[in-house]
Amino acid sequence: MPLLSCQNLSLGYDGIEIVKNLSFDVNSCDYLCIVGENGSGKTTLMKTLLGLQSPMGGRVITGDGLMQNEIGYLPQQTIVQRDFPASVWEVVLSGCQGHSGLRPFYNKAEKKLAKENIEKMGLSGLEKRCYRELSGGQQQRVLLARALCATKKILLLDEPVSGLDPRVTAEMYALIEELNRKEGITIIMISHDISAAVRYASHILHMGDTEFFGTKAEYIDSDIGKSFAKGGRIL
Repeated sequence: MPLLSCQNLSLGYDGIEIVKNLSFDVNSCDYLCIVGENGSGKTTLMKTLLGLQSPMGGRVITGDGLMQNEIGYLPQQTIVQRDFPASVWEVVLSGCQGHSGLRPFYNKAEKKLAKENIEKMGLSGLEKRCYRELSGGQQQRVLLARALCATKKILLLDEPVSGLDPRVTAEMYALIEELNRKEGITIIMISHDISAAVRYASHILHMGDTEFFGTKAEYIDSDIGKSFAKGGRIL
């Protein structure tokens, strides 16, 4: 059974339908990139997968015992979030909230997990630093470490390299690829960068007037893939 299955989804907001009858499956260890024009419903789909928004029609089914609180999420950052006055340790540890339930404290296992993910993201020594004092790349690593505290199965990433310089962008893509290939974490990532999607993804969902879902090879060979992927067109 797929880790996550979307069946005949209709999505929208304020009573306006922007996506109709969308169906696709995501299996364990897949790396799915969601691409498409602005306003095509990418972020609305992400919110629906996270359970933050209900579909107007259809349903989302999870498999392999995946629970809603086992989905790691790295959202697009707002200016307010970039200025968040908390320490790196506090931000990362907060990713364990979904497991701690009503407990007013974090246990040893959760603190150990936060420490491991800080090390994994190359942030050791920065635990006491204020989040808002970090560079954009460091902040994204902190948020990725936080998301990893919530899951060992699947990460949902909403434009994780937005606003980063080319070097830091490449480093972030490499980190995400390592989590997918070496640790078996399923990735669902919204991206405006078609060239990166074609390079890293195993599957691509293209949303817009023309919809496509399939493997990377199938996308490259499709009419819509040839139209957008040629030259690494950025939407």
